[in-house]
Amino acid sequence: MTFDKKSELNILINLAASDNKVEDKEAKLIHAIAKANGIEKDDVDSMIRNPKPIADASGMTQEEKFAHLYYLIQLMKMDGQVFRSEIVFCEQVAEKLGFKKGVVGELSAHIYSDPSITSDRDMLWKKASKFFK
Repeated sequence: MTFDKKSELNILINLAASDNKVEDKEAKLIHAIAKANGIEKDDVDSMIRNPKPIADASGMTQEEKFAHLYYLIQLMKMDGQVFRSEIVFCEQVAEKLGFKKGVVGELSAHIYSDPSITSDRDMLWKKASKFFK
């Protein structure tokens, strides 16, 4: 299965819903990412109401996998609280993306919950590259 933008967004939605509630801040980030990728608001709202199971990531490049993991970790931190269930979910997704699960802990120390605060993506890419299986 091809890993398209809606499938990627679906993973973010699954993470946001992993603590049984999609917070307003999380929904805003999901909508912002969707808008940047040309996905309509109504489609996103429908996806949030009915998330689908997570698809196969084998068609993604390493750069796409890294970018996806970056947004996933950012979303995990968005509501200011990080639950163990969210960390476990991120680790599971990281493994599906081809990383060792330790990448989540390594990157999360350098990824901020506020999307206006940018991280050093080159440094993060170098760190993440070491965790590819």
